[in-house]
Amino acid sequence: MKILVYSLLLIAGVIAIAVTCLEMFTSYTVSESINKEAPVKTYQQITINAPAQKVYQLMSDINRWNEWHTDVKDPKLNGPFKKGSSFDWKSGGLTIHSTLHTVLPGHKIGWSGKAFGAFAIHNWSFVEQNGKTTVKVEESMEGWLVSLMGKTFQEGLENSLQVWLRNLKSKAEEK
Repeated sequence: MKILVYSLLLIAGVIAIAVTCLEMFTSYTVSESINKEAPVKTYQQITINAPAQKVYQLMSDINRWNEWHTDVKDPKLNGPFKKGSSFDWKSGGLTIHSTLHTVLPGHKIGWSGKAFGAFAIHNWSFVEQNGKTTVKVEESMEGWLVSLMGKTFQEGLENSLQVWLRNLKSKAEEK
């Protein structure tokens, strides 16, 4: 029995050391474009019956995301909304630290973010035509945990962005 307990402790220790090393020594390429080679990526879009400026304003007001998008918890922009500023938030059980890489008022917002075992690049664009806005979002995810659980992350990402877009549409179309 003692040998079994020691063996389990040894295995747990090796796993803890491996995960720590993966977190410490894994580097990611920060880019304004998604990683088309990432194990998880998706493209989504929705048309919203509201002007692009209104939709952009909702997306750029990071501190208030949780007021209309229930999947986001505790969003906090650390400084002004501009390229290079960071923000922290929680989504899908992960605590995420992100940095804005694209801020084109009324047209585009992009950021990259790191969470435990994962790195993601998000890009949002807002194109208005005849008073309606087409919102396009693309995202890639990579990392050791994403590679291990690719199918779960793929399904989770697609579902999450669909909910995000529906919530954004609902809020933007409020009278």
